[in-house]
Amino acid sequence: MKAIVLHSVVPVRSKPNESSEQLTQLLFAETAEILDEKPRWNRIKSDVDGQIGWVDFKMITKLSDAENQIVENADTSARIVMPMAYAVSENNGQTIPLTAGTCLPNYKNGRFEILGVGFRVDPNMVADKPLDLNETSLMNTVRFFLNIPYLWGGKNALGMDCSGFTQIIHSLFGHQLLRNASEQVTQGLPVKSIKNALPGDLAFFDHEDGKISHVGIILDSERVIHSSGRVKVEKLDETGIFSIEQGGTYTHHLVSIRRY
Repeated sequence: MKAIVLHSVVPVRSKPNESSEQLTQLLFAETAEILDEKPRWNRIKSDVDGQIGWVDFKMITKLSDAENQIVENADTSARIVMPMAYAVSENNGQTIPLTAGTCLPNYKNGRFEILGVGFRVDPNMVADKPLDLNETSLMNTVRFFLNIPYLWGGKNALGMDCSGFTQIIHSLFGHQLLRNASEQVTQGLPVKSIKNALPGDLAFFDHEDGKISHVGIILDSERVIHSSGRVKVEKLDETGIFSIEQGGTYTHHLVSIRRY
């Protein structure tokens, strides 16, 4: 059975309880397959990136086969491009906050519709099609995300981890990345060095054990924007990220660059 999210953000947890690790989050209008059901909890698989975990059953809405067909056939190319926007229901006038990367089914001229309910949203907060990726558009987009705090498993405007940040930003440019850095590094094409990198390429970093543990977005041959404590811009070279605010040291070791 399929389900849809009609809340702004829904946490996905490693176990069926509120105190377990947050693995990721589902955003408004995202769908998932229900794999298992327990009292108060459903085990789901995200249709966006395949992540599996547990969600509070009250925070998702089951879809009939007919409703699922409507949802699957909807045009979902429009997305919220600013960190936060507000949609107003045409049914009851209530508002719902929508975070960056949220898709807007059947969007047109400031209006979208989901399961027969219409919503209004400020068109200035929306891109009705994927943005063109270049240095100017990238900088104009990511500058609004600076200083969003780091949150493990987060991918919304009030908290993002490193791969949640890269996944959301790239979704605005029409690229569907997997959820975690260790998965994202398997996508795209390899780039030989920073000298060959273009704005929007992803830089991947490892722990001492050699496992990919961090990812950031290359802005140019000397800078990367990434979520570590908060979303910030730092110096990047062939060794890795050089952090002035952490005493002028290398905090992350560069191992790979990928282009999408």
